Amino acid sequence: MGNLIVLGAQWGDEGKGKVVDLFSEKFSVVVRYQGGHNAGHTVFIGEKKFVLKLIPSGILRPGIQAVIGNGVVVDPKALLEEVETLERAGIDVKSRLAISNRAHVIFPFHRIVEKMSEGRQDRVPIGTTSRGIGPCYEDKTGRRGVRIADLYERESFCAMYASLAEDKQLLAQTFNIQETIDYEKIRDQYLQFADRLRPMVCDTAQLIHDAMEAGRRVLFEGAQGSMLDVDHGTYPFVTSSSATAGGACTGAGVPPTRINAVIGVSKAYATRVGSGPFPTELEGEAGERIRKAGNEFGAVTGRPRRCGWFDVPLLRYTSMINGFTSLVITKLDVLDQFDEIPVCIEYRGLKTMPATFRGLEDAEPVYQTLPGWKSETRGLSRYDDLPERARDYLRFLSDRTGVEVGCISTGPERDETILIEGSKLAALL
Repeated sequence: MGNLIVLGAQWGDEGKGKVVDLFSEKFSVVVRYQGGHNAGHTVFIGEKKFVLKLIPSGILRPGIQAVIGNGVVVDPKALLEEVETLERAGIDVKSRLAISNRAHVIFPFHRIVEKMSEGRQDRVPIGTTSRGIGPCYEDKTGRRGVRIADLYERESFCAMYASLAEDKQLLAQTFNIQETIDYEKIRDQYLQFADRLRPMVCDTAQLIHDAMEAGRRVLFEGAQGSMLDVDHGTYPFVTSSSATAGGACTGAGVPPTRINAVIGVSKAYATRVGSGPFPTELEGEAGERIRKAGNEFGAVTGRPRRCGWFDVPLLRYTSMINGFTSLVITKLDVLDQFDEIPVCIEYRGLKTMPATFRGLEDAEPVYQTLPGWKSETRGLSRYDDLPERARDYLRFLSDRTGVEVGCISTGPERDETILIEGSKLAALL
């Protein structure tokens, strides 16, 4: 029992949306604590497909309080569009969504700054989604950002906005950006957005505290994945926020002592979107087979994901920095097609994770090949029904990473899931 963090154990896209949706029925509050609308969580409920970008996946469960924490950066236009899309689908959002008054605001000129930065000749391209996430976090860290609460103090907001807009205008002129921006129109539009958001805005840290004090359970939902954490990931090929477990405390306003467990979500193989090192990446036919079977394309961007074999050193590292209590292994069924399944068990000559992306690019994976099961696992919901070699594969991952496998996803639907009886995860739920 208690309060849980669910986050990605790899480079994101591990299936956290389904996992949070699945677990949230056991909780009263679900909190998103970092990232922006660049992180898509896909959830299938029957024939309906939901792609959530900012709103926590728990919103799909009736009666659950959904929270966007202070660590999230919010594009009001994108958020309002997401709210309207969900409400058209019959999901009650406005009465159950709380937005932190301390969350920072993304403006249209943040997107232009990001495109400019990515396009510079002397810049290593990161492969961002160009949604303004990074530049908004830059303004936050530079102490010149605008927060949701500022939108409701009109005079102060207009002064802050004018200063920020002037900075961006000077930047655009310096880099000869020709795109026309009507800064006054944007300002007035954002004041209108603020009016529409107002009923959902509050001190979410207080809301979460009150819920915990009342004995209500809270689930914290991470975006992206641990290897994209701005401190602990493959810098600079990372996101701009703290995607690891520590980010839940700063991004939601809760003390570490109120967190009872951390659940890592990992695919049965590995994927990565965008640029950056990927030691187990497959360039040939095997990678294409995984991509096709796993439908490995970004939920928000549609970009094809790079695919590779399971990486044990990576999981040991992310478990160390997050303190995983248990692992959820997703997309096991994608591996049904393989006669043999290589697993990276170490990087030759390396005992710790390289600090630079160059070091990880040079890492030489050492593989151990396990026999495939060549039998369909899609939709299985009992552990004992898995092929013996599939169970062997899962035990191997658990033994090598040092973390129990407490749950397995065998498909995108809620009921295509195996919760292992007797696991720590089962006890927590």
